[in-house]
Amino acid sequence: MSDSNQVAERTGNFEFEALRAARNYRKALLAEFSPSLSGEVIEVGAGIGQFSQVLLSNPKIRHLTSVEPDAEFCRQFRQLLSGPTLVEGTVADLPPGTAADAIVSVNVLEHIEQDERELKAYADLLKARGGSLCLFVPARQEIYAPLDKDFGHFRRYSRNELREKLARSGFETVRLNYFNFVGYFAWWLIFCVMGRRTFSPSSVRRFDKLIFPIVHFMEFNIVRPPFGQSLLAIARAQH
Repeated sequence: MSDSNQVAERTGNFEFEALRAARNYRKALLAEFSPSLSGEVIEVGAGIGQFSQVLLSNPKIRHLTSVEPDAEFCRQFRQLLSGPTLVEGTVADLPPGTAADAIVSVNVLEHIEQDERELKAYADLLKARGGSLCLFVPARQEIYAPLDKDFGHFRRYSRNELREKLARSGFETVRLNYFNFVGYFAWWLIFCVMGRRTFSPSSVRRFDKLIFPIVHFMEFNIVRPPFGQSLLAIARAQH
């Protein structure tokens, strides 16, 4: 069975409060993933539905199934959204024979100790249709901070590590790049050097409004960075 039920138990509600302000950040993720999203889509680790809202704005998604193991998060999700199918559990709790055209996993895999087993479960759901995995994880172990531990992160990923784990799990990597070059230095300074253990919603809001749009425009349209705060992968399940 998937270990993704560990996610919600180790993530504080304050994270959702801070990320609620990161509207441009969520829109950027949708822009990165959109070419690979269509048809039947499964969102793993939906939380309270913040990114689910963004996914629903993509007209190519015919139906969204959101999977979330935490009962309280599910309650808040239902208050926020009524469109997606919500499965309270893990991918192991999806109905037998479930198949998908795409799976979205944003800041989930790092919470799962047996991450390759989780990736293989995604591949099983996607392989019948040759579907795509849209994956987003924290990057660079050298900036693993006390806050990472508080969140229940087992690791931050390098590009080579993630590519190899995807290959062993039955995926062909289509695209794999670092994301948010400036955020790497901000995370290192605030959470590694200064040792802060909470997000500031006002700081997140300022960064998201004033700095991040410029950073992402350059990364998306001009050049991908050599390293960054996160890694973004598009991988196709092999038949």
